[in-house]
Amino acid sequence: MALAAADRARLIQLAQVAQVDRRAAPVSLARDRVLAVPGRFGDLLGGAIPRGSVVTVTGPAGAGATSAAVALAAAATAAGEWAAFVEPEGRNGASSLLGGIAAIESGVEPARCAVVRAVSRERWATVVGALLDGMLVVVAAIPPRLALGDARRLQARARERQAVIVALESVPRALTGAWPADATRRIVIDGVEWRGLEPGAGLLAERVVHAHVAGKGAPPRDARIVA
Repeated sequence: MALAAADRARLIQLAQVAQVDRRAAPVSLARDRVLAVPGRFGDLLGGAIPRGSVVTVTGPAGAGATSAAVALAAAATAAGEWAAFVEPEGRNGASSLLGGIAAIESGVEPARCAVVRAVSRERWATVVGALLDGMLVVVAAIPPRLALGDARRLQARARERQAVIVALESVPRALTGAWPADATRRIVIDGVEWRGLEPGAGLLAERVVHAHVAGKGAPPRDARIVA
């Protein structure tokens, strides 16, 4: 199903605003090659990810996969760039991929962040492709049975635009699928543990995320990230 004309016009306008903003940013050779990712998830990724890449993120519900994706979006807005979130249709309405308060606390700049909600499987590739024209980072929950051809076309668009696709393979309350093409980095959240609670007493003190990352041209890494 194609996008309605009004929806397509809004997406194009949003991408154009972001694209003009990106062109006005200072030019740096190092900046053009990688996106610096600070913080705990940045350490897991070696401090940066290549522009023009695909990063997949997967893990059990509530383990921290969405937090990893938000960290990458925050890195983009901290660099003066734009980020977008593509939320899928949930089982009972739109899924809440991006919690506004949590995202702001993670460093996402609201003025440089767009959210497209309740995107159907049929419209997904069109929406993501339009956003890649202007956004540096596009975080998108992968729909079930994404066609390999669609994934490869989006991968080529990301390389052309020097943008980053963050492909979320698990989202609470939504049906998701796997990214069927190659990926530059694959982040797997293996589990989470909560510290501070004792039997019958205590307060939650911290969350420890167990994560693994692998990808092209980088050694595999395992980490315990305190959140």
